[in-house]
Amino acid sequence: MENWSAGWSDKAPDRNDLVVAMNGPEIWCPEDGWYHDWSSVEDALDHGTEPVYVGELDGRPVYVASVDPGMLLYATRPVHLREALLTMPDAPATVLGTASQVQQWFLDHRFCGRCGNETGFHSHERARWCGHCAIPFYPRLAPCVIVVIRRGDRFLLARSSRARSYFFSLIAGFVEPGESAEEAVARETLEETGLTVTNVRYWTSQPWPFPHQLMLGFFADYEAGDLVLQEDELAEADWFAPDDHPPIPPETTIAGRLIRQLKEEMGA
Repeated sequence: MENWSAGWSDKAPDRNDLVVAMNGPEIWCPEDGWYHDWSSVEDALDHGTEPVYVGELDGRPVYVASVDPGMLLYATRPVHLREALLTMPDAPATVLGTASQVQQWFLDHRFCGRCGNETGFHSHERARWCGHCAIPFYPRLAPCVIVVIRRGDRFLLARSSRARSYFFSLIAGFVEPGESAEEAVARETLEETGLTVTNVRYWTSQPWPFPHQLMLGFFADYEAGDLVLQEDELAEADWFAPDDHPPIPPETTIAGRLIRQLKEEMGA
């Protein structure tokens, strides 16, 4: 298994350091893997951008860079980040997800949101620094809740009205200011389905780079109510048996793992 550790450095890449080459949500991979050497992409950087350190993989520094695919020096293949994380078991999901979030933070904070001046790298931590205002801009993390709800011998699955793939998944949403994660579970469930829940309990978490979410996974039990869907969020939803349900997300996702864990607890 690859040895990966995320981290921060202000050191410029050396010619043999690894680079995740991105253009928007697409990863531009060499034909034989996921990473380029810095020497092969340094002339393909998008105007006004620079490589950003992400971490270390098997002892080699890893950077992310925003590139012009037409300027890459040898054959590449575009892979959408969502496709990589949802459908490609061999994809280095943690590295790619971290790289995408770091790159999004870098692009979003090239200029100070207070005075408009250009920012630079902080001298000793991962932050963009505005010298005029003397304030840092750290990578943004947006906490989100996601919950699998059990009702007796069935559990709730829903299909998003915005989903491109035909997965049925779970109720999820962002935590609002002033509320706990458990309160967010109850509120999102009520808003999207008309149901109230009880016995809300945390299970696990997962970073999710679309663009910078931290997913907090919960179990909950049905308490009351009939399904009344928020149509701009959900296309359909229903209660399903653990051995008879539509396609669900893969185990690379927190939704997939929550569903499989509940099915195991239900004896499926």
